[in-house]
Amino acid sequence: MQDQKLPCVLINSFEGPSGMNEEYIKDLKKHFNLITMREFLENKIHFSQKIQAIYIWGGKPHIDQELLQSLPTLKIIVSPGAGLDHLDLNLIASFGVKLANTSRAVTNSTADLGMALLLASARRILEGNEVATSPDTKDFSFTWMGQEVTGSTLGIIGMGKIGYKVAQRAKAFEMKILYHNRNRRKVEEEQAVGAHYCAKLDELLQQSDFVMLVVNLTLQTHKLIGKRELRLMKPTATLINIGRGQLVDQDALVEALQTGIIKAAGLDVTDPEPLPRSHPLLKLKNVILTPHIGSATHQSRHLMMENMVESLLAALSGLPIPNEVHLK
Repeated sequence: MQDQKLPCVLINSFEGPSGMNEEYIKDLKKHFNLITMREFLENKIHFSQKIQAIYIWGGKPHIDQELLQSLPTLKIIVSPGAGLDHLDLNLIASFGVKLANTSRAVTNSTADLGMALLLASARRILEGNEVATSPDTKDFSFTWMGQEVTGSTLGIIGMGKIGYKVAQRAKAFEMKILYHNRNRRKVEEEQAVGAHYCAKLDELLQQSDFVMLVVNLTLQTHKLIGKRELRLMKPTATLINIGRGQLVDQDALVEALQTGIIKAAGLDVTDPEPLPRSHPLLKLKNVILTPHIGSATHQSRHLMMENMVESLLAALSGLPIPNEVHLK
């Protein structure tokens, strides 16, 4: 039984792939009266004036003009993670609605996964596991080789909060760190991790043994890595993507992996997600794929929920909003 005195917050559902953990639901119900999309659509007249906030989880509910027009008292939308490519920011701003995300909550977990993909690709962990567990294996070949991470060059594309956390981890592996970003970091921040700024992306691609994408998806970064960029990379290089699948021309990447233009790839994100089961990326031994799990740790997800609740409570009380995304 929900407390009808609490402010109403629209969520997508309690079940399914985009449903929420029972623990999170319990915590949210301490502060809010949760209205599912199904309940809202079945009784718009009753709920349209009551819903003051939208809590996005798993990319849903989808925010469009029709939904915004039907919620005249809406004050804020909260979205988990750092990426905002699933939202029409101009549309939200035009309705005078505030927006908050949880970019700081996902920095460590996503940086950890980036390094995990780098290490697993370099040392061919998945292939090694197949050899070690195969019923056909009689002995281990002394010619089995991976790539040394220590002393190699990592090129980070996108030196924001997550990119900088990656650089901190790479420094511990004694890697040479290059980075490309819209804006150069402060000198003291570069020095703290031993990072060198590449004003031109081409320079980074040509020098790096590992290239990691940690940049947001925008019109400018869509298919940032295509056929030309892949050909600039070393044939011994590995591409790691923990940003968004659409940052890469996927057809060009498949060709580059099949023909030896680059050595390997570690991808937490693809386009679409999941890939069709017949997709060639699923058949390549020099590719490691994970199911978009950059923030998928108990600690990170719990912190995300806490951040979202803080932003909701602040917005509904007329207070400054933590983690607000300034739309104008």
